[in-house]
Amino acid sequence: MKYALLVFLLSLSLPSAAQQADSATYLAPVTKELTTVWPKNRTINLVFHGHSVPAGFWHDHEVHTLESYPNLVLAALKKQYPYAVINVIVTAIGGENAIKGQTRLEQDVLIHKPDVLFIDYALNDRFSELGKVKDAWSKMIRSALDRNVPVILLTPSPDQRLNILDAANPLEPHVRQIHQLAEQYHIGLADPYTKFKEVASRGKLTEYMSHVNHPNKAGHEIIANELVKWFRK
Repeated sequence: MKYALLVFLLSLSLPSAAQQADSATYLAPVTKELTTVWPKNRTINLVFHGHSVPAGFWHDHEVHTLESYPNLVLAALKKQYPYAVINVIVTAIGGENAIKGQTRLEQDVLIHKPDVLFIDYALNDRFSELGKVKDAWSKMIRSALDRNVPVILLTPSPDQRLNILDAANPLEPHVRQIHQLAEQYHIGLADPYTKFKEVASRGKLTEYMSHVNHPNKAGHEIIANELVKWFRK
């Protein structure tokens, strides 16, 4: 009995295991602001940082801004929060990876005073050393958290040149690392990669892609749905 009590007391003194933020509470201060009615409300800035997918690139270099997930998120949030003033700000650049994106964070991203920062780079990060990529993501996360900006990390959308059902495909280490970073920093994680794997397992992936590595509107809706979950009342 004394031994059991000692183990219990020791367990209380140990730090809790790292885990991702709770989607029911993480953005509660933001969702509260979204429900505030004029004249007490204010503008909410949602900043999307990443590569060509959040930038809205589709086939043949066309940019479908209104059918890409940042604006699909905006449309969904306006249905939920009709009194809110919401700015969607896209700081994404086609072809960029997190290592380059981290160098732009201060002057191009945080200058917008985001209420939430979304980071989506894994699709392009697979061409860089995993450790350097982790360092870049970590620096971006810490910079945002130092300013009390909540962060949502995104797992990648597909590249049809890869078999995302193969556990050895080059996106998998980056997906695991994104999960680990969300746990380490106790921040948000949106996981469209898992949803796209479900689609691929049904042989339907091409129906969600506009190009070899760019989703169409249906594909962007998968990503948007994973993000909107963080804003539920």
